[in-house]
Amino acid sequence: MYGWTGNVLRVNLTDGTFRKEPLRVKDAEAFIGARGLASKYWIDDVKDLSVDPLSPRNNLLFATGPLTGTLATSGGRYEVVCKAPLTGALAASNSGGYFGPELKYAGYDLIIFEGKAPKPVYLYIYNDSVEIRDASALWGKTTHETTDALLAETDPDAKVACIGPAGEKGVLFAAVINDKHRAAGRSGVGAVMGSKNLKAVAVRGTKGLKVADPAAFLKVVGEARKKLAANPVTSAGLPAYGTNVLVNILNQAGGLPTRNFQTGHFEEADAISGETLASTLLVTKKGCAGCTSACGRVSKTTGQFAGSGEGPEYETAWSFGADCGISDLSAVTKANFLCNELGIDTITMGSTIACAMELFEKGILTKEETGMDLSFGNAAAMVEMVKKTGLREGFGDKLALGSWRLASSYGHAELSMTAKKQEMPAYDPRALQGMGLEYATSNRGGCHVRGYLTSPEILGLPQKLDPDSIEEKPAWLKAFQDLTASFDSSGLCLFTTFAIGAEELAAQMAAATGVPYTAEQVMKAGERIWNLERLFNLAVGFTSADDTIPSRLMNEPIPTGPAKGKISRLPEMLPRYYEVRGWDESGVPTDAKLAELGLARL
Repeated sequence: MYGWTGNVLRVNLTDGTFRKEPLRVKDAEAFIGARGLASKYWIDDVKDLSVDPLSPRNNLLFATGPLTGTLATSGGRYEVVCKAPLTGALAASNSGGYFGPELKYAGYDLIIFEGKAPKPVYLYIYNDSVEIRDASALWGKTTHETTDALLAETDPDAKVACIGPAGEKGVLFAAVINDKHRAAGRSGVGAVMGSKNLKAVAVRGTKGLKVADPAAFLKVVGEARKKLAANPVTSAGLPAYGTNVLVNILNQAGGLPTRNFQTGHFEEADAISGETLASTLLVTKKGCAGCTSACGRVSKTTGQFAGSGEGPEYETAWSFGADCGISDLSAVTKANFLCNELGIDTITMGSTIACAMELFEKGILTKEETGMDLSFGNAAAMVEMVKKTGLREGFGDKLALGSWRLASSYGHAELSMTAKKQEMPAYDPRALQGMGLEYATSNRGGCHVRGYLTSPEILGLPQKLDPDSIEEKPAWLKAFQDLTASFDSSGLCLFTTFAIGAEELAAQMAAATGVPYTAEQVMKAGERIWNLERLFNLAVGFTSADDTIPSRLMNEPIPTGPAKGKISRLPEMLPRYYEVRGWDESGVPTDAKLAELGLARL
C-alpha cells in the first residue's frame, strides 16, 4: 500500500499477547484513517456500545492517517480513540508532536489495545519487534519522568506516549501525553489507558514511508505550502504569538468567556495574551513534525510559580486565566506545566475550577469543603487545585470528575459550562452564534475543533461572516464539520485549514495513496465519519435534547463588553442544521442519508 502502511497491531493486555493483521483496505479508503477509521474499528470490534468506558472491554486505539509522517503539510497528527469516560460518547482525541509519524515509520496504521493487564505494563515497538514490558517501576511517575526513563531503557530516539498520575487514578479528563508536551487531551482517553494498566507506548521506527506518485506528491505539497506561507494566520499570527494570539482578538469581540461564562469580556485580557507571553516568558517557538507555523511555545516562569515547559496555548490561557478571573500569566503557565506533567486536559481542568469558583462565591461551596479560598482571581488556589486534582487529593477528588458531575452533586448542574458533559472551550456562544451551534451539535461534547466557525466569524477565513447572524451558520457548520473530520482522519493539522481546504487535501491524499480522491469525495468521507459518530451517540442514548448548551447562554444576555446584551440563538438554528444534514426533525439520519453514505444503523 501507499500512504497507509497496511498493518494493524492488535494487543491483548489481559493475556499479554499480540498479533499483526492486514488493514481493512475498503474501510481505510472510505473512512481515511486516524479518527474516522479508528472509530469504525472500535464500533465493529467492541459491538456492545453500552460498555462501561473504564471496563476492560472498552478498546483503546492509537491511530495514524495516510498522510501522517509524510512530507504533507503539517502531517504530524494521530488520534487516540475509545469510549469516553467524561461523556459516554466516542472520544477521538487528536495530538501532534512526533509520536504519530514514528508509529508510521515502525510500520503501523493502528494499534488496538484490548482487555486489561494484570499489572502495569508498557508497549515497546521497534519496527517489527513488539514487546509488552513491566511498568511497575513507572507507576506513579509523571509523564516527564516516564518519558525520560523509557528513552533510557529503550532507545534515545524513540517516541513516547504515556499517562501521568491523573490517568492512573481515573481522573475523568486525564490526557495521553506524547513527546512530554503534546496532548491527546479531551474526553478522558488517559483514564481509559490507566484503567487498562497501560502506562506508556514507546516506539522506534526506521522503515520510512512510500507514496504512490512521488513527483505529483511533491508538487501538490509544494503548492499547499505556498498557500500556507501566504496566509496571515499560518505565516504570521501563529508563528509570532502561537494560538494565544486569539486572547485580545476574542476579547475585543466580546467573546472571551470570563468567570465561568458569566460574561464575555475580561478587563485584564492583555495580561494573559500571546503578545504578553512573547515579551515576558517565551524562550522559543516550536513546531510539530512537518510543521511550517511552529505555534508551540517553550516558556519559563520564575518566582512563586517557577517552572519550565511548553505552553500555554489559547484554550489553556483562557481556562486558567479569564475563565477563572486570573491575570497572572506565570500562574496560568505553571498550571499548564502541571497539566502536562500530571496528564490532564487543560480545558476541562480550568473550566471545572472556574465552576467551583462560582459555586464558592455563591456560597454553595464552603472553605471547609475546598480547604482554601476558591474565589475568582485566586491564582495560588487555582494552581494548587490542579495539583490536587491530578493526585485526587482533598477537594481535587471531586474536581477530578469534571464540572458537570461536580455542579450536579451540589444541585446546580446549570453552573457547569458543558455540552454533552464536556466543558466548552474559549468562545462565548452569545457573541459567536455559529460556535453555539457547533458546541451543541459536536459529537464528542463541547468542542471547538470539530468545525471551528471562529475562523469565518472572527478571522474572516475563508470569508467573513457576521458573528451575530444565524441564517447561514447551519450550512457553514455542516461543511466545516465534514471538512475537519477528513483533515483529522488524514493526519494533517487542523490549523492548515486556515489556508487550504478539500481540494488541497484531496490532491495530497490522491498522490500519496494512489486512490483518486476528489474534493467531493473528501467531503463525503467527512460526512460519513460525522454520521457514524452520530449513529453511535444515538445508539448509546443521546437524543436531540442533548444538542444544547447551558441555559445561561440562551437566556442570560452578556452583561458587559462589546457583545453586551446578546444571547445564543441556538433554538432557531438547530432545526435548520438537522435539515441541512439530511436528518429528521429529531436529529436522526434518514434512511436515504445512510444509504447515500453506505452506513447502517447501529
